[in-house]
Amino acid sequence: MSKDQIVMYGADWCGDCRRSKRLLEELNVEYTLIDVDADLTAADKVIEINGGAKSIPVLVFQDGTHLTEPSDNDLKAKLQSLSII
Repeated sequence: MSKDQIVMYGADWCGDCRRSKRLLEELNVEYTLIDVDADLTAADKVIEINGGAKSIPVLVFQDGTHLTEPSDNDLKAKLQSLSII
């Protein structure tokens, strides 16, 4: 699987981001991390995806769908539905 299949918008200070990163790493799922603090266009993209909210993490999948602040169970279910795990 390519790192391009999942893009995570997040930040180092975000606990939910760390939790989602930890789950992806435990499941050996590759992803591309974009730091919204370092990339202001990424912060704008998060607001666009979330309909005005700055909530992170936002995980965008190759099929065009996304999850915002997913629970571990929701993220795992999404990965299974896409046959990534």
